[in-house]
Amino acid sequence: MRHLKKFFGAVVAALMVFAMTVTPALAWNNVDGPNGNGSITINNAEVGHTYKAYEVLELESYNETANAYTYKAANTQWETWLKLQTTYVSVDAQGYVTWVGADDDATVAAFAKAALAHAEESGIAATDTQTATSSTVTFSNLELGYYLVDTTLGTLCSLNTTTPDVEMFEKNVEPPVEKEVKEDSTGNWGEENTAEIGQTVEFQTTIGAKPGAESYVLHDVMSAGLTLDPDSIQAVNLTKGQDANTGDYHVITTGLGDGCTFEVVFHQSYLDTITTDTDIIVTYDAVVNENAVIAGDGNSNKTQLKFGEDSNYETTWDETKTYTYKVDVVKTDGSNEVLDGAQFKLYDAETGGNEIKLVDEGNGVYRLAKDGETGVEYITTVNGQLEIKGFDAFTNYYLEETKAPDGYNKLAERVEIAVKDTNIDATVNGGIWQEGGIHVVNKAGSLLPTTGGMGTTIFYVAGGAIVIAVVATLVYRKRMENNR
Repeated sequence: MRHLKKFFGAVVAALMVFAMTVTPALAWNNVDGPNGNGSITINNAEVGHTYKAYEVLELESYNETANAYTYKAANTQWETWLKLQTTYVSVDAQGYVTWVGADDDATVAAFAKAALAHAEESGIAATDTQTATSSTVTFSNLELGYYLVDTTLGTLCSLNTTTPDVEMFEKNVEPPVEKEVKEDSTGNWGEENTAEIGQTVEFQTTIGAKPGAESYVLHDVMSAGLTLDPDSIQAVNLTKGQDANTGDYHVITTGLGDGCTFEVVFHQSYLDTITTDTDIIVTYDAVVNENAVIAGDGNSNKTQLKFGEDSNYETTWDETKTYTYKVDVVKTDGSNEVLDGAQFKLYDAETGGNEIKLVDEGNGVYRLAKDGETGVEYITTVNGQLEIKGFDAFTNYYLEETKAPDGYNKLAERVEIAVKDTNIDATVNGGIWQEGGIHVVNKAGSLLPTTGGMGTTIFYVAGGAIVIAVVATLVYRKRMENNR
């Protein structure tokens, strides 16, 4: 059967090229005669995973010299299905199978996936099932034929030999998952970023989906300092559905009992379309809130993918950190002694600009407001100090004194707060500023003369003395004239 020779030659060649990347695998065994027994050995098997072998075609006869083989469906369930797979194979009136599909990796992979889907949907029992207890799994005493091999790892395996005892190598790894957060000042994606309280932060998770992807569920956990925007969750270029019956995926944000903030469930109908390594990108936003950790360990967002049969397997967590910072402000006189009574406002520019709203948390501590929060009219010191938290790094802010302490001159210009990637802490001992923080100094005004005070009395005294001197001089001159 020359057509069969072409069929299996093409399939085996494609499988060899596609080795270690496609599952389920289609493997065929041949020995001296159709009644011989063969075996399939899987090396580098994943311990705990289950491997299943399905006989799709049985070997009826072959001529090794002519490299000719005759195959028929292993049973009526496979025969009925094969007759419908006109894109891949042709089944003649006698039941012999001929390959008619393209001789490329993607086509072979699609055929293998379709065969596995049929086996699962039709309830076709596996010819043999083995759970790996070591790095080697062997299917023994197999009738010679063409086999489909599946694994609960959720990715396809392939074979690279046609000898009676077939050996394959499990090269599949868990689908990689990469979690990133966007730094708004540069537009770059990475493992960490900085932000203000009230700022919206962008996240993305990239799933390296594998052919044969099965039961993918993305789990995401946000720390208390981040508030998820549930409407922002989307899988790029995929259609979002309300449940497993619509679209390519659906999102769950409520009723989760596993501590997750949200989950993205990818529908098997979509996963079955993946025949080559495919990146699935999920994007979503969160707002840095009033519970944010200030500097320190930052605010965590971590992601994990569960996959494989019934989502029984999972990747390691991948995590990002979002940092925000605080600034200490100390108000003193010229001798570094703390002062109270000053009032301030915060701006985003040295002149003009926008006022940044602040929320009073008590005892001289303030934080940047979120959207919808009114904020206070002004902020003021307690024991000469105040703390403002929730600043973005590498950003300049400006503190304007709107009222000076009684008896002191108000500052003429705004004071710059240049935030780096650390808190700006101050040290104050015994009411005296020592170092650090934003040190704001006021100078006392001098006492000016006032009406009714000593300032006018001295002029009255001096004027009276002059008058007396003039009168005395006139009297003296008059007497001198009379004596003459």
